[in-house]
Amino acid sequence: MSDHLDDYIQQGIHGVREIKPDERRKFLGTLRERVVVVLTKQQVREKGIYKEVEEQMRKYKNATLFLNGTMNYKYLSNYIKLANQLGIKFLISTNKEHNTDLGLVLAHSDAINKEDIYIEKQKKAQVEAHKNESSVIRFLKKLF
Repeated sequence: MSDHLDDYIQQGIHGVREIKPDERRKFLGTLRERVVVVLTKQQVREKGIYKEVEEQMRKYKNATLFLNGTMNYKYLSNYIKLANQLGIKFLISTNKEHNTDLGLVLAHSDAINKEDIYIEKQKKAQVEAHKNESSVIRFLKKLF
């Protein structure tokens, strides 16, 4: 009985105990084992929506989209609109005491232990292909 009382007092003083608090701070309030996919802040700031994130949101309709509340809303708005379209719950997580480099986390309510959760920056090959395509078009316009 005294152990329960001591736990109760400690909880009153320090707050509720959290499992893996550092991990929760990094992943915007959730645990790594629940994460489906993440984007860094820099990736969220890029124009457009990552197709990989959209695909995972369509696949995991019961997931929750955690967004970094320290970021400007204009960068988050496309993902919020997509979440609303797909009927996916989203939370804006702000922790002013801890800074994480993650801007977006899509997580399931249960552990899924997905191994590869990070998305590479938009493939350089895709960007280069687009550049090459436009340079070929410019070249052809000069000829004709």
